[in-house]
Amino acid sequence: MTEYKNTIRTPVSYTGIGLHTGEISTITFKPARKDEGIVFIRIDLPDKPEIPADIDHVVDISRGTTIGVKDATVATIEHVLAAIKGLSIDNIRIEIDGPEAPVADGSAIVFLNLLKKAGLVQQDAERVYFEFDEPISYSAPEENVDIVIVPSNELKVTFMIDYKHPYLGTQYTWLPDIKHFEKDFAAARTFCFINEVLELKEKGLIKGGSLDNALVIADPNMTEEELQHIQEIFGYHEKVTISPEGILNNHPLHYYNEFVRHKVVDLIGDIALLGVPIKGHILAARSGHKTNVELVKKLRQMQLTQELKKQYQKDNSKDVIFDANAIMRIIPHRYPFLLVDKIIDFKPNESIVGIKNVTINEPFFQGHFPGHPIMPGVLIIEGMAQTGGIMLLNQMDDPSKYVAYFASIDNVKFRKPVMPGDTLRYEMRVISLKPNLSKMRGEAFVGHEKVAEGDFMAILQKK
Repeated sequence: MTEYKNTIRTPVSYTGIGLHTGEISTITFKPARKDEGIVFIRIDLPDKPEIPADIDHVVDISRGTTIGVKDATVATIEHVLAAIKGLSIDNIRIEIDGPEAPVADGSAIVFLNLLKKAGLVQQDAERVYFEFDEPISYSAPEENVDIVIVPSNELKVTFMIDYKHPYLGTQYTWLPDIKHFEKDFAAARTFCFINEVLELKEKGLIKGGSLDNALVIADPNMTEEELQHIQEIFGYHEKVTISPEGILNNHPLHYYNEFVRHKVVDLIGDIALLGVPIKGHILAARSGHKTNVELVKKLRQMQLTQELKKQYQKDNSKDVIFDANAIMRIIPHRYPFLLVDKIIDFKPNESIVGIKNVTINEPFFQGHFPGHPIMPGVLIIEGMAQTGGIMLLNQMDDPSKYVAYFASIDNVKFRKPVMPGDTLRYEMRVISLKPNLSKMRGEAFVGHEKVAEGDFMAILQKK
């Protein structure tokens, strides 16, 4: 069944304090065009810069998710994004007159209720999902995080946290579909431990933080003197207390496992940065903003690769990104000087892997050398350059109008001869990528053995 994109019907606003900056700001949600996506606008800055809420504009994840364009940034947007995606809103403009979204009560429910009040409008644009045909995984051993996404007909989330803390410990939850977000997850508040709060407060990093916009988990056996110290730091007139669940100031929990449910809120907000909704079952253990964003980066590369395959290639083979026909639609080289047969891996703006099957029928073997055929080293370098050129030309809206000229090739080394029957694998990795000048590191392999390497500098010019 065809699904259509949504925006909101009327503008709505909310004014509140930013968790980290302590600045009061007003955030206003407005309707957007059918393919605009989620865009923040800093209306307090000259020219009112617009910042797309996508993974390409994430500039900081140290304390929440921050997006930016040049000097214009908006911080702590994850709860806002979670509310938007929790209502399946695709396009929305968000005006804000400060550097940080209001924290509200530390959950997404304030923004979700506000957006419901604005009302939803269906748009004349079909919703496109990012789908999975096989499981993918992401691990960060240093963070003790594991995430797996398996194919599903809708978005599902299974989440587990495991804290070595007597008031928290292990919690588990699952989101069967996005329709359950409003009732079962949106009101789950952010949480932290008192030692973290005190450290951040002393460093001036949570100027807007209080015991009312986060669940602050106490240390066991806290003394009256320590509670008095907390009261003084936050400027409370009344005594600070601890609930049976270990929460400062006796805030009742919205859900029995509110802590892990808030982790799902953060995850929903962070995966909104992909720019398209997901159909898949996400199974996450101990993930936070940092690893969520790294996961979205991986998904973004997969998404770009899928889009490229649709653009250039008819065959949707899992093992081939571009076949020979697709390659010839991108670079101008032709027989007998097309020296890459297929692209098997492509991470746009990062790396590319090409394959060349070397056969005895190659025309250069007639003279290099009769009776002892060896592929000329300069042609191995040329094949590497052509592979790198595919990645460079991909930056252009119409690659057929441009050509990649290699300005220099340095530090070239040949390790082993390449002979008929060998399969060459070109691996090109970006060092720097700019519109008019790019640097790459290239290596060529036969099997596991390196046969050549070099550093490449290239420019793109119109034909």
